[in-house]
Amino acid sequence: MKNLHLGLVAICLSVSGFGAFAKDPSFLQPKIDGFDVLNESIESLNEILSTDAAEPVLLAQNSRSKRQRSATRRASGSDLINALKLTRSRQYKDASILLFRLSHSPKYASKRIQIKYILGHVLFQLKMNQVAAFQFIRVVKQGKNKYLRQAIEKLSLAADYLGDDTLLNYAISRVSINQFPRVHRDMLYYRIGEYQLRNKQFDQAAESFSRVRPNSLMYSTAKYHEGLAYASGNKPKSAMKAFDELADVRADKGVTDAARVAALIGRARVAYQAKDWDRAITYYREVPRDTEMWHDTLFESSWAMLQSGRFRSALSNFQSLHSAYYEDFYLPESLLLRSIVYLYICKYEEMDKVLALFNKIYKPVFVKIDKILDQKTKPEQFFNEVVKVIRDYKLKGDDIDKTSYVIPFLVVRRILQEGDFQNSYNYIKKLLDERKTVRSMPVDWKTA
Repeated sequence: MKNLHLGLVAICLSVSGFGAFAKDPSFLQPKIDGFDVLNESIESLNEILSTDAAEPVLLAQNSRSKRQRSATRRASGSDLINALKLTRSRQYKDASILLFRLSHSPKYASKRIQIKYILGHVLFQLKMNQVAAFQFIRVVKQGKNKYLRQAIEKLSLAADYLGDDTLLNYAISRVSINQFPRVHRDMLYYRIGEYQLRNKQFDQAAESFSRVRPNSLMYSTAKYHEGLAYASGNKPKSAMKAFDELADVRADKGVTDAARVAALIGRARVAYQAKDWDRAITYYREVPRDTEMWHDTLFESSWAMLQSGRFRSALSNFQSLHSAYYEDFYLPESLLLRSIVYLYICKYEEMDKVLALFNKIYKPVFVKIDKILDQKTKPEQFFNEVVKVIRDYKLKGDDIDKTSYVIPFLVVRRILQEGDFQNSYNYIKKLLDERKTVRSMPVDWKTA
């Protein structure tokens, strides 16, 4: 038993950095009831995400040869002029029908790049960003042409709305940022920084985030990520400076302002990273109690207290976390840390109680998840289960039956904090909304 306890200590101390900067701050994390609800299940993620799906969704079910013959018969010299007039007068539905026909007409082959760009612009105005993006890509693939810069600009805007990094990186790689209109550069610098951060290009990421202007709506998020990039690159002084700047610029927004709180937590994590335990504890204590991240700071500051030998202070933190809290939030390491503190102060009975609570809560979770993974369930089924929890929680709040789900509730809650899931969820939501828009169009539009 003693060896088991010592092994526990060694394991937990080896991860005592608690992934300080592994996840985004609260102002970047929607709560479980902050997700927009999907009102339909996903039968096939490939169907929704396929890059080849844009054409059939837009073009109905006719064969390409049939469409070309029809377009040839209907095309006339004045059609392009009429399409431009419809576009200028914002009659986008009618304009898109005509432009699509012209884009497949051999008669207009010499003007196909222009037509594709205008068709993309029209679809963009109809809020069909994914379908529009593929029109812009076709323009970009033609190489140097009159509409290249405008197509790249529009493609970057559509990709930013969708949160599609692949499209955005494709657009950015084709032109210098200085060639983009100034109004869009903050978004581009931020997105580039995100990409660089994911690829562990920490210095380059920090530089990109720092170029987002203070008057931009993205400034607070960019400044946090600048500090995150410096911290990840083991540059604590630069990281601390970025978090100080963020805290200062948000000081007049109130003590519970989410961006300000994120800056305070960032400072505490940098101090912890530098093994300045006392300073880290001081910063953690600045986080207001009535904020979303307060419970996380309790746990993180307890690590700092353990490292500095303040065992009883660490225990006082855990008194704020009752067993019911652990049943809703996935925090297994918190219970292990609590048991380690009891071990250090020789309170073995209390330690055993905490370990029993750990087994009671997390062993069934482990067994259930292990069973789910053994079943080789399709990704769509996992996704739909998470969507079901979001939908139920939106309707009933904490009154839902948390034991009724295939994936344990506290695991779903944890999944929702993961940036990869958030990005995928939001992207799929926007694609489904776009598909709904396409399906709601008049018959003559869908059969053009």
